[in-house]
Amino acid sequence: MGGRFCHHMAARDGSTGFDFEGTFTEVTAPTGLGYVMDDGREVSVRFVAEQGGTQVEERFDAESLHSGEQQRAGWQSILDNFKRHMEAAS
Repeated sequence: MGGRFCHHMAARDGSTGFDFEGTFTEVTAPTGLGYVMDDGREVSVRFVAEQGGTQVEERFDAESLHSGEQQRAGWQSILDNFKRHMEAAS
């Protein structure tokens, strides 16, 4: 593996933003991928086919700056926005 990625994440109003960077450790098309973020935390994403759609399961190592609940809410918000985008595109 070893391919790198860098995504800029930002609030719509531009009030805050950050770069989200890492290195892919696994790509198993079409069922999942894994990566390690530049701070060493690992992430695993699985795509599970369901009747009428796909369930996205994401597991990540928490960081120490924000509470676990804040992190879950942030990652869930990203997944919710991704879902809306995909539904609008289809």
